[in-house]
Amino acid sequence: MLKEIILAFQSYFEAHRFIMKHRLWKWILLPGLIYSLLFITGFYFFWTSSNEAIDWLLRQTGVGAYLIRLQESWLHFFFLIGEIFIHLLLLVGYFSLFKYFFLIIGAPLFAFLSEKTACILQGTAFKFDVKQWFNDAIRGMLLAFRNMRWQILYMLAMILISLIPIVGWVTPLVVLFIDSYYMGFSMLDYTCERNQLNVEASIQLISHHKGLAIGNGLVFYLIHMIPLIGWVVAPTYAVVAATMSLHKAEN
Repeated sequence: MLKEIILAFQSYFEAHRFIMKHRLWKWILLPGLIYSLLFITGFYFFWTSSNEAIDWLLRQTGVGAYLIRLQESWLHFFFLIGEIFIHLLLLVGYFSLFKYFFLIIGAPLFAFLSEKTACILQGTAFKFDVKQWFNDAIRGMLLAFRNMRWQILYMLAMILISLIPIVGWVTPLVVLFIDSYYMGFSMLDYTCERNQLNVEASIQLISHHKGLAIGNGLVFYLIHMIPLIGWVVAPTYAVVAATMSLHKAEN
């Protein structure tokens, strides 16, 4: 798995050179700018509402009242650290839900970009097939809904575990890896669909290449640490990198 994660990381650098060489910027800048605007808007509302969400959660679980009684206790420190990790968990959860929203509305572009990338890699002429493109886009949307459903279940379980002192501190990291896997899964599946694999076969194939999926998703998140530029290129770079990494793995 580690080898595939490294391969997924390398694919992003290769994707950058690939995009520059084949002048694919026009398929990246416009959706990237839209993504950035939606990201900034969504993050603002998340930041202003996350404290209220945590206060509600503490009240509903009774932890808030318990914390008041522990004001002078050393246990209070551990619960405060836990509250910080809940913030981090909610932040990853925000990224996750926002990501699926954009995966759904951006599926037509991602399907097109993945197919164009594959044609260049294979040295074949790019012929735009409306039927194939439409099928890829619909499948991308349905798969995003499927992955979002599973991830919400994992997220709810992690939120409950995060309330446990010390044990719950690892939940943001666990959620990050789960989210990265499903992110990379969605990007890799465009290649699976193009190779005429049904959803079950696609799940089986990607489960044998978990490292590619996790690596693709991890770099997607890391790119967001670069203000604005990273936000613009992150989603479309992820598509190109996923297509290139699975192409390498297949060969």
